[in-house]
This record gives sequence, structure tokens and C-alpha cells, in this order.
Amino acid sequence: MTRPLRAAIYARFSTDMQRDASLDDQERSCRDFAAKQGMEVVEIYSDRAVSGANLMRSGIQKLLRDADAQAFDVVLTEAMDRFSRNQADIASIFQKLQFRAVVIETLSEGLLSEMHIGLKGTMNAIFLKDLAAKTHRGLKGRALADKSAGGKAYGYKNLVKFTEVGDPIKGDRAIIPSEAATIIRILTDYANGVSPRKIAFALNGECIPGPSGKGWGASTLHGNRERGTGILNNELYVGVQAWNRLTYAKDPDTGKRISRLNPESEWVITPIPELRIVEQSLWDAVRTRQGALKTKNTSSPIWDRRRPKTLFSGLLKLTCAPISLQLCAESLVLNL
Repeated sequence: MTRPLRAAIYARFSTDMQRDASLDDQERSCRDFAAKQGMEVVEIYSDRAVSGANLMRSGIQKLLRDADAQAFDVVLTEAMDRFSRNQADIASIFQKLQFRAVVIETLSEGLLSEMHIGLKGTMNAIFLKDLAAKTHRGLKGRALADKSAGGKAYGYKNLVKFTEVGDPIKGDRAIIPSEAATIIRILTDYANGVSPRKIAFALNGECIPGPSGKGWGASTLHGNRERGTGILNNELYVGVQAWNRLTYAKDPDTGKRISRLNPESEWVITPIPELRIVEQSLWDAVRTRQGALKTKNTSSPIWDRRRPKTLFSGLLKLTCAPISLQLCAESLVLNL
């Protein structure tokens, strides 16, 4: 008696979908399909809340490893874009599985062939490029309307207002007084000659949460002046919004998101005086000190940070223990 085909199911939902039940829906649909085709489901692979822009995902990597061990004959998935949104990545998966005599069948496109990979992959790439252009256009409109066109900035909270018919109006912000006080303290200490490392040490000693909700580090403060990053360089604190200063892209080799500085002619600068936290005199004092300082033993400005000279440079941090403020101020851990 001929044994049934061994099927593996792959499911993924991305961060923009934000629906964990989507994995169950995809698995159920694939199981139903497998039952109708007389296949035996031997394994389920999934990636939860992970972008399909690269292959650095535990689920898809385990699937490829198990394919080497000939653990299944066919891979079932809802659609090609569950594997990846990148045409080259889809082609790579197809070639690797084809080499191992494993076929791919999707509920949307059917049994995949080279023609599917080329045509559908191109369509997906065009869709993503068009979506990125429309998103950029919409964000630029927000920036020109004095609205938030980026992520949440330390010192502010995002407000959601509604139109008369109940549609959300996004992009409004309000100052958080406690965080505004911390911002003023940071800039004042820095202008008075205190280093970012010592400022961060003091804030951690008092268990004041940083922008990420965790501890403070020197790089969180000094950032990069040219790129407008870091607490010391955020122009929103003086009521000026600079949008499109940076372009972000994912490295195809590592999957990491990197930033590149755009030409100044492409920046969108809008004054928003109601969001000012720092007085101009203090802001100017910080700029003056930054301009005068150089990184030790280099000619580089202090805000232009280079790679650490030693493996453990900058890794020693003060962390907040829940026992007491005294212990919090005295506890040092190595943040590896």
C-alpha cells in the first residue's frame, strides 16, 4: 500500500496584521486541504508577529533544516507571501526545497512552479514598492500639517482624536510633564559639564525609566547630532519638527534595519511651538558644548560616536533592583 504524502504546514502572521488567531486560521485551512488530498500532516511550522521581509525567522529556518532530513514531501501554506514578501527569498526557498524533492502547494496559487515564482514575486515586489510610496506620501502630509509622522518621542504621548462621524484623527501629541522635567534636567546637566555617562548613571540610580521603559545609556543621550538622534539632539524639544531626515532600509544579508541621512533639501521642517519643552538659551548652551568637545584621542565631534575600542566598552550599566533605592544605586551588572 502506497503511503500518503507527508505534509508540513507553514503559517506566519506579520506585525502589521496584529492577530494571533491568524495562525490558527491558516493552519486549519491547510489541514482541511491536506485531508481532502489524502495527505498526512506531520509537522507545523510558524512565525508569530514576524515580518516577511527577510528569512531570519525561527520557523522558516527549522522548516528548511527538516527538509534536509527529508521529514516531509510537500509544504502547504496559505499563499506565497506567507513565506516571504521578497522575490529573491521566495526563489531561494523554492530552489532549496526543489533540490530536496519537496514541492510547495499554496491554497491561493496551487502547486508552485518557476512561473509562479517569477510572476507572483514580481507582483509582490511592485505592490510593496507602491505601498511604501503611498505611506511616505501620507506621512509627509501629516508632517506638513504639524502632526506626528514618526514614532513616539520621549517626553510626549500620542493623542487619538475623532471626527464627528467617529473616524480617528492621528498625529496629535501632548507633553508628559514628568518626562519633560527629566529632559530639562539632562540638558541642564550636560550644559553644565556633566558627561552623558554620568547623567545616565544618576538617572538609573534614581530608577527613572528611560525611553524604552528600561535603563538609560550614554548613547541614548548623546545620539548623533547630524542625524538628530538622542535626547540632546531632538529638535522637537524646542518646538521644531524635522521629518524625513533619515531613510530606513533593511540589510538583505542580516535583516537589520539601518538608517541613511537624506539630503537636507528633502527634510520637512515645521515649527510646533506648543510642543516646546526646552528654552532656547539652554538648547544653545548644549549645542555650544557639543561643538567644543571631541572624542578622546580623535578629531571626531563627541556626538559622532565610533565603534568601541574594547569588547566591553560601554556595557557596564546601573540597573534598578526592586529591593530598595539604596540597593538600586549600588547594584552594578554587566549588560551582555
